[in-house]
Amino acid sequence: MKKSILIATMTAGALLSMTSKADDIIRIGYWTSGVSLGYGSVLEAKGFLAERGVEAEFMHFPSVNAPMQALASGSIDLAFGAPAAGVLNSASEGIPIKIFAATQPANVHFVVPEDSNIQSISEFRGKSIGMSPEGSSVAVIASAILEENYGISSNDFSLIGGNESRLVQFIAQEQVDAAALRAVTVEQLSDDLKVRKLGSFAEEWSKLTQSDAVPYIGVGAVSSNLVDNNPEIIANVISALRDTLEWGSNHQDEVAHILQENANLPAHDAQVYAGLWDEMYRISLEPEDIDTLTLQHQIFMDNGVIREEMPDDLFATRPYELATNQ
Repeated sequence: MKKSILIATMTAGALLSMTSKADDIIRIGYWTSGVSLGYGSVLEAKGFLAERGVEAEFMHFPSVNAPMQALASGSIDLAFGAPAAGVLNSASEGIPIKIFAATQPANVHFVVPEDSNIQSISEFRGKSIGMSPEGSSVAVIASAILEENYGISSNDFSLIGGNESRLVQFIAQEQVDAAALRAVTVEQLSDDLKVRKLGSFAEEWSKLTQSDAVPYIGVGAVSSNLVDNNPEIIANVISALRDTLEWGSNHQDEVAHILQENANLPAHDAQVYAGLWDEMYRISLEPEDIDTLTLQHQIFMDNGVIREEMPDDLFATRPYELATNQ
């Protein structure tokens, strides 16, 4: 009963918000402490949305799950890099949102300090593992990998949540035994903190699924009302996101400069970030992407993270088709 009331309230809030705000302004939200930071900084700094006829208002969120919550309540219209696990779960529970693109592959590694006695992921039982906060896609995927590949349930290890900078501190101060870190963070550590890779999400997911699919930690999510009634607008957003993706790939020095100026990254970290641009970001909703996200939903259900079946209309494919034709 409470769940139904919550969904109805969020739905009403989203509809009211959509009708009360200016029709030509799209409110876009993203998490500024995760992998979305670099892409969002470039998207804001460049004029690709305006060039595609989209007037955007950006909203920044300090926690990984906040953009999803804002989207559910109608405070924003669209989020890129929204946690895939949170979007899948919310949509399954009846929140009126849809996925318009897969945006961030899970380019994440399990690591331990270089001098650690831990030699394998199989030794994580009873250990403290640092990773993105509980409920994030990284945490959900990591838990699924540990459960399915190594028989280590969520009760068999301690999840220590934090953003990337906090996780690095945890490792340096020996507050965790291991961590799940983004590839860009591992590269940025360079000589400051030596860590040893034990396995990547891509390798472990391939073992789990017996496929070549790479899981997604981030997706583009949008209000169902907006995308159903205005697919052309979302198509223009997708085109602008693609423009940003291509520009970033071809202008890595300028990307690094934007990250130094707008995201306050040190020069070395900004250069590393820019160099891994093509590995971190994607704007795609091809059949194989839908298959991968559908498989993720099923695995999350099997592990008890998601309890409801996936809606048949979760994927808004029309805007992606329109953008592709552009």
